[in-house]
Amino acid sequence: MKKYRLMVPGPTPTPPEVTAAAVLPVEDERTASYARVFTRVVDNLRRALFTRNDVLLFTSSMTGAFEGALQNLLSPGDGVLVASNGAFGERWSDMAVRFGLKVTEVRHDWGRPLDLERIAAAARTPGLVAAIAVHCETSTGMVNDIEGFAAATAPLVSVVDSASGVGACELRTDAWGVDVVVGGCQKALMTPPGLSFASIGPRAWQLHERARLPRYYFDWDEAREALRADVPRTPWTPAITLINQLDVALRQLHEEGMEAVFARHAELGRLARAGVGGLGLELFSPDEDRHASVTAARLPHGIDGGALVDHLLEHYGIQLTGAQGPLAGEVLRIGHCGHIDVFDVLTALSALELGLADFGHRVEPGSAVAAALRAHAAHHEPATVRTLITTPPTAALTVTEAS
Repeated sequence: MKKYRLMVPGPTPTPPEVTAAAVLPVEDERTASYARVFTRVVDNLRRALFTRNDVLLFTSSMTGAFEGALQNLLSPGDGVLVASNGAFGERWSDMAVRFGLKVTEVRHDWGRPLDLERIAAAARTPGLVAAIAVHCETSTGMVNDIEGFAAATAPLVSVVDSASGVGACELRTDAWGVDVVVGGCQKALMTPPGLSFASIGPRAWQLHERARLPRYYFDWDEAREALRADVPRTPWTPAITLINQLDVALRQLHEEGMEAVFARHAELGRLARAGVGGLGLELFSPDEDRHASVTAARLPHGIDGGALVDHLLEHYGIQLTGAQGPLAGEVLRIGHCGHIDVFDVLTALSALELGLADFGHRVEPGSAVAAALRAHAAHHEPATVRTLITTPPTAALTVTEAS
């Protein structure tokens, strides 16, 4: 028997309480009872995004909310700037072209940070009305400077794709001046796939008023009107079970506290990066705390990433993932957002060490875990560790009961 461990950037593992919420009885979504659940979910999404803006919830993959942002903000022939440094940035460009928009793409090498000076210069291109960037570019592990992006494109309505960022990486929508944030539930928000959302600020609503691209299912007016009804709801039948699960997941995050959530993910990123470094692998994204959702590393020459991913799953039960596009076969990615802890990361690193050895890469036994534990120890006060070691079990129990 091998225990399956899901360690990709999404979908991610769900906490037991979130899993259990899937078997709650299905309610009529038009009742006052269900409206309380729905309203709580929307309010808690707003808290997770650090915004007072409208937040609209949709039953769809995140791509649905992405399309909806284009449909609700733009008209045929409008100009849109896309800052791209990975697969998902390039997908935004492709999507915008298919909607008949004029795309000004500021393209960067995959895995490189956004060049804010180039973006600011491009933002002055005549005819542009909106600017798009990806918060956490999951294809490379790069977490972009969204505060800087919003400032560089300030004359334009900013749209941020935070698919694997929200709930893991710092994102302060209102304080940073981000007009629209789009995302979903199956990554750091610890819920099975099938829900997406958009937060929409005043400038975005103003642009929406003159948008002429056709829309129906993702019409923001319909969604806002239903949300503001006497019994708040969605305009179309929602994924009731998924909303129940997201309700539990969001409450868990807010019980932990968003600042603590960010700190936990930062620590997991540090451990993962230190561990792959201990294996002698080259990090693909910078060794910085904000890269907290996924760690990407170049594989040794001659080792195929796809084959290694398959081998790790078959022999060790660990699901990691390879890379896309030009990086396919060369880069491996470890997801560590959502319902993940230190020991999940250590287990994934152990399996990676074993897998690399199986493929002929010379590895010092225990090097990955040792490097990760050193990184862990470096960010914890020795006095705290000493207290934990020397406190008698009965005293520790008394503290727990008193709290």
